Amino acid sequence: MTKAPLGGTGTGANPTDRGKKGTKRSILTEGKGIPLSVTVDGANRHDKKLVKRTLDAIIFERPSPDEGIQNIYMDKGYDFPDIRELVKEYGYTAHIKSRGEENIRIEIPGFRARRWVVERTHSWINRFRRLLIRWEKKIENYLAMIYLACVRITFRATGFFG
Repeated sequence: MTKAPLGGTGTGANPTDRGKKGTKRSILTEGKGIPLSVTVDGANRHDKKLVKRTLDAIIFERPSPDEGIQNIYMDKGYDFPDIRELVKEYGYTAHIKSRGEENIRIEIPGFRARRWVVERTHSWINRFRRLLIRWEKKIENYLAMIYLACVRITFRATGFFG
């Protein structure tokens, strides 16, 4: 969630910032953190409400689900039967921790946490000062800046420019 002091479309009362205006970004990444889709809505929207829009916003052509298993990893905030069905309709195998399940840390050599990849991508986007706080009133302008940041992140990750 980011602050949006000027308000505008796609903002809402931020539950973690005393009800001030805020924006929530929903990002889908591949295994190395390269953004595949981004959607924006008010900070007061539940994460599960953004899943369909985020999956619809994928800009790359996906391989056919018949070619192999395509996994999607989500945190406990997405543990709802309707979200599991939606993800299955899109041809993904869902890996969602159940709510109430304790965090058991098992040390496996060579294993790294998967959710950290998305958090890292959010951090990369926040490094662009213009995106840390949303100053744009129009959601189209804010999304354009996010897309530009995602392009730069993609080029950095693939080695085209630093």
